[in-house]
Amino acid sequence: MTVRIGLSGWQYDSWRGDFYPEGLAKRRWLEHVGERFPAVEVNGSFYSLQRPSRYRAWRAAVPEGFRFALKGGRYLTHMLRLRNVDTALANFFASGPLELGPALGPVLWQLPEQVVPTPEVLDAFLAALPRSHGDAATLATGHDAKVAEPATTTEHARLRIDHALEVRSPDAVTPEHLAVLRRHRVALVDSHAGDFPRFVHDTDAPLAYLRLHGAPHTYHDGYAPEALADWASTVRRHDEAGRDVWVFFDNDAERHAPWDALGLARLVGRPQTRSDSPGASGTTSPAGSTT
Repeated sequence: MTVRIGLSGWQYDSWRGDFYPEGLAKRRWLEHVGERFPAVEVNGSFYSLQRPSRYRAWRAAVPEGFRFALKGGRYLTHMLRLRNVDTALANFFASGPLELGPALGPVLWQLPEQVVPTPEVLDAFLAALPRSHGDAATLATGHDAKVAEPATTTEHARLRIDHALEVRSPDAVTPEHLAVLRRHRVALVDSHAGDFPRFVHDTDAPLAYLRLHGAPHTYHDGYAPEALADWASTVRRHDEAGRDVWVFFDNDAERHAPWDALGLARLVGRPQTRSDSPGASGTTSPAGSTT
């Protein structure tokens, strides 16, 4: 099994002069991330359909073995609320994710607090999700005119696609909802923050997906050494249980995310890079961080 500890997003101007060296061009920030982490969570795919050329550029910027977890489009989760999603799903996968090839990691579907699908709606949505690159390419042929440059390659048809669901309401974590997740082997995200609840349930998925937003001040607070040690124990338990483990730090507002991610990786015993100490790149960690 694999353990990948990375960042939720990478285009944060406030990180310049801290995680990113002052003189490093913004177009090279992803390359910098790829030298220090094995994975990143893509936020742009959540807000709008991307272009195949952008996915190809992302893939070219990182080393072999790097993985991109994609956030599924909010149009499906926040507007359609998981209903009547066939064309929207086709558009999402036609917009370029398959251009990542083997670098494509799991897809995260994030529900807002006010969206609580019935178990029946959730079941239909999860049943529609493609489970391989070949399935996704077939699904993508149903795109509409919103995708001007469709990408439906089947070069890596047999590669698996895993999915994870993040919810914010206890009403979306009933025994009936969990039974649906288990039937489809979709992971329930273990999401930690200061202003929404944490749900920890085994759904028989082949992966564990952790998102660490910081607490008590969501997005702003870093994790103390003791807290990181607790998360390291959680990661080890998932790894020992035979799950692929994906951990993404989203406490980006005060620049804690990269340093916390590197700190957790050291505790887990999975060095992230050839040179992951702050001094190695000429940068320093922010006050209060764990490095």
